[in-house]
Amino acid sequence: MKKIFPIILLCVIWSFIAMNEGRVGAEVTGETPVWEVLKRLGEPSPNHQLTILPKKASVEIGRNIVHFGSAKSVKQQSAHFVCTSCHNTEKEFADLRDTDPQKRLEYAAEKGLPFLPASPLYGVVNRSSYYNGDYEIKYGDLVIPARNNLREAIQLCAVECSQGRKLKNWEMESVLSYLWTLELKMEDLKIPTTDYGKYAVKAENATDLITEVKSYYHTDSPAHFVAPPEDRKAGYGLKGDPENGEHIYKLSCLHCHDDQRYSMLDLNDGKLSRRLLAKHFPKYSYYSSYQMIRYGAPSHPGKSAYMPQFTSEKMSNQQVEDLRAYLTKK
Repeated sequence: MKKIFPIILLCVIWSFIAMNEGRVGAEVTGETPVWEVLKRLGEPSPNHQLTILPKKASVEIGRNIVHFGSAKSVKQQSAHFVCTSCHNTEKEFADLRDTDPQKRLEYAAEKGLPFLPASPLYGVVNRSSYYNGDYEIKYGDLVIPARNNLREAIQLCAVECSQGRKLKNWEMESVLSYLWTLELKMEDLKIPTTDYGKYAVKAENATDLITEVKSYYHTDSPAHFVAPPEDRKAGYGLKGDPENGEHIYKLSCLHCHDDQRYSMLDLNDGKLSRRLLAKHFPKYSYYSSYQMIRYGAPSHPGKSAYMPQFTSEKMSNQQVEDLRAYLTKK
């Protein structure tokens, strides 16, 4: 009898745990990660979910690679760019459902963020699709393995976008472990806090609840390429706002060009820099901002770095005219 009792006790404990699975610590707050909520509701794990980290991997190493391009103990990932050259590590919208580039610019100006051509790394682990839209035109079949696989998307970015080397396995897992620290929290979404309770445990309508949570943010990043205006002198035919254009110049152009940070072209907020860009804006030349913003700039001999183009989602035609208005302002 004494031998049987512990077995019965264990069975009771296991039964209790099984019946309450998903209820332990089930309170949902603003700090609760969105993925934790989706997991409770029965969402399958994404293919970039971490399991066991390789021996050399760590969150800190991943952070160093993203922000500085190296884990110190190995060769720099790229001689030209780091992840934060083109990606923010903070959210870029007050409302994550809204992809309006003007709302993004206003938020960047308010928060002191760069206005960049690529989607933010904040919340990237909550997305399920990458290199969307017209990026297939640019990279062709290279986007096929990357479209629904974050590891492959990171490698494509490392080699093609950063013009660097592939990440080693422990570097990749380090980067992923850091990106998981940037996952969306419930407070990032516009879900009323009074609704949090219904997401606490798996229910009969769990599939609908998963869809509902995901409706508060984008699981992809729309991307559409735009051509420069046919008549560069007339531009897009929109009246520019120089005040708005000043934000674009300081938060976008100078992010890469100030003191040649990521570019061969050295710019600052002085009159000579602004005059140079204003002079070439209406021309069909390499220095035309219409050309650079919409088509990007190719690499030069001996220097693989290039300027990425801005999609319509990242900079609107109106904003391009706003930049021109600021640069040509007397």
